[in-house]
Amino acid sequence: RRLWLAFTALSAFSVFRTIFSNFIKRRFKESASDSSVLLQSPPPTAWISPESVADAVSPGGRAEEREQDIVTENDLAHLLHLLEGKDGEMEWQRMMERTTSNMSYQAWRQEPVSGPAIYRSRTVFEDATPEVVRDFFWDDEFRPKWDTMLAYFKTLDECPCTGSIIVHWIRKFPFFCSDRDYIIGRRIWEDGKTYYCVTKGVPYPGLPKRDKPRRVELYFSSWIIRPVESRKGDGQLSACEVTLVHYEDMGIPKDVAKLGVRHGMWGAVKKLHSGMRAYQSARKTDTSLSKCALLARMTTKISCDENISSPGRVLREDENDQSTGIIKRKNDNSLNWKWIAIAGTVALAFGLRSGVIGKALLVGAGQRIGRR
Repeated sequence: RRLWLAFTALSAFSVFRTIFSNFIKRRFKESASDSSVLLQSPPPTAWISPESVADAVSPGGRAEEREQDIVTENDLAHLLHLLEGKDGEMEWQRMMERTTSNMSYQAWRQEPVSGPAIYRSRTVFEDATPEVVRDFFWDDEFRPKWDTMLAYFKTLDECPCTGSIIVHWIRKFPFFCSDRDYIIGRRIWEDGKTYYCVTKGVPYPGLPKRDKPRRVELYFSSWIIRPVESRKGDGQLSACEVTLVHYEDMGIPKDVAKLGVRHGMWGAVKKLHSGMRAYQSARKTDTSLSKCALLARMTTKISCDENISSPGRVLREDENDQSTGIIKRKNDNSLNWKWIAIAGTVALAFGLRSGVIGKALLVGAGQRIGRR
C-alpha cells in the first residue's frame, strides 16, 4: 500500500509539473506578444550627466552632506549611471507597453549575474504638473488610500539643511511570506522644473532588525520627474514624465520575484495612476499640505544649467565600482525547499480545481484493483 501511494504521488507530481510548466509558457507567450510593439531600447531623455553632479551642487550643500550623510550626491550619480549604462554593459530587456486615454507606460528590465533584477519604467501623465507628481510620491499620509500593501509608516528623522528624511515602512506581503520592513532614506534634487527624487535603504541603529517583519536592506527606488509635451500636439508642456529605476532584495528567489512582478505590474500601475488622479483632485479642493508634501519641497538646488545634456559618459572607474557594488550580492544557487513547497501547493490547488488529481488517483486505484 505504501509503495502504491508513493508511485501514485510521483505520477500526480509529474502531471502537476507538466500542467504548471505549460501554464507558465502560455502566459509568457501572451505577455511577449503584448509587448511586441515596444521599442528595443528606452527613449532618450535629457538629464544631468553623473560626472557633473559634484560640480553642479553648491559647496555649501557638500558641507551639509558631511554633517548628515543619509542620501548624497553619490546616490544621485548612481541613479544616473544606471540610466546611462553602456560600454558593453547589459541591455535593457523590454517588458511591456500600455496606453490609456490620459497615461502611457513602458517598462524594461536588466538581470545582473548576481543581485536582484533592475527595473526601469517611463510613465507619462497627461494634464499633470511635476510638483503635484513629486508631492504624490512623497506623501505617505495619502499613500494608504491607494497602496494597500503599506501597513505602517513613520517619519524617523529629518535634516532641515539638505531636506533628507528617513522613513520607516512596513509592507504587507502574501500569506506565504512574512511582512517586510523598510528603513528608507529620501532626498530630492531640483533643476528648474526637473526633480531627481532618490530613495534607498539606509541603516538606522535606533530601530534594529527583527525576525518579523523581515528587514529589506538592499533597496533603491528613484525617479526623474519633468514636464514634457502633451500628446495633444499643442506644443504645451502640460504632461509629466516619470522615469523610475527600482531594485530590491526581498528575500524571495529571483525567478519567483520576476514572475510576480511580470504578472502584477500592470495592476500596480493602474492603482498608482488612479491614486495620482485622486491626489490631484484632492489638491485642487484642499490647499493645505500634509507634512510629507511640505518635506518634498525641501530640495537641493542644482544650479549649473550648462550641465543639462543628453546622456554622456558613465562614471569614472572608481565611482563605477562604488556604485555597482551596491547592487552586487552573493548568488545563492542552492535549492530553497520552502519555495518548492509553495510551488507544489499552487500546483496541488490547480490540480484539484481541474480534476486532474482525482483522475490520477482513480487510475492508480483501478490498476491496483485489477492486479488483485
